[in-house]
Amino acid sequence: MAISKDKKTTLVADLTELLSNSKMVVYAKYEGLTVAELQELRKMAREVNIKIKVVKNRLVKVAMKEIAAYKDTDASGLTGQLLYALGTDEDFDAAKVLAKFAKTHAKMELLGGFNGEGAALSKEEVTTLGSLPTKNELIAQVVDTLLSGINGVVSALENKPETVEAKPAEESAVEEAKEEATDK
Repeated sequence: MAISKDKKTTLVADLTELLSNSKMVVYAKYEGLTVAELQELRKMAREVNIKIKVVKNRLVKVAMKEIAAYKDTDASGLTGQLLYALGTDEDFDAAKVLAKFAKTHAKMELLGGFNGEGAALSKEEVTTLGSLPTKNELIAQVVDTLLSGINGVVSALENKPETVEAKPAEESAVEEAKEEATDK
């Protein structure tokens, strides 16, 4: 069924707004996925504030031409049945959601994407970005690394041998003075 010109104009306006607010757009082939699988993908995406759109590639190209950042972007990869994941919050969430879904659904194939500045991203770049840890995971790793040194010191202090007895401050100062005198 053909879409009316008014409906196309509305779709392009919505896409233009989504693209201009997106930090990353990732597109993938979804041919062969069932409706239930697409609903599962949309649910996963909704949890991290990613919008999943299935629209005609020509309408996406028209919307891209209306945005300064995407005017000169190579859109030659936008062919076939594609779905688009648009992320407005974190830079790599769109890639992460589609990459995670593609691992469990062989019919989903990541093809590429665009960053917020309009640069085209290859399939390999999108896959790599999708495998990176999130910002919160990186922060947790750094904190864990920093705390591991402190935890090692605390553990060593807690497990010190019991044979060493604490000496009063005066006795230890006298012994140090004697040792220095004998060393000279």
